[in-house]
Amino acid sequence: MQLGAFSLSLNVKDIHASKAFYEKIGFEVFSGDIDQNWLIMKNGKTVIGLFQGMFEKNILTFNPGWDENAQNLEAFEDIRSIQKKLKAEGIPFTTVVDETTHGPASFSIEDPDGNPILFDQHR
Repeated sequence: MQLGAFSLSLNVKDIHASKAFYEKIGFEVFSGDIDQNWLIMKNGKTVIGLFQGMFEKNILTFNPGWDENAQNLEAFEDIRSIQKKLKAEGIPFTTVVDETTHGPASFSIEDPDGNPILFDQHR
């Protein structure tokens, strides 16, 4: 299974303090809008998202169809195919994709410790 680009979406208390901290350890702003309380930051191929007030827990995120620079991959496994494979493995879902659709979609699961995992396809 090809899951696409990986990032960690962090639920932060103070986006300005978090931005400053991650800049000190080598991350740079890649995308986002601090005035809307979200930033995507990179250090090499490592990607983190800082989100203030948008969700309760940190989230592991996979983006089928993208590389770590949010560039489209020519060949990728569609999110609906990934969902079917995970269903076949008996993985429980917290949200699902309508498998009769095409294009952008997302679904989510949780690992055994309750950590949310988001699969978010943008094309």
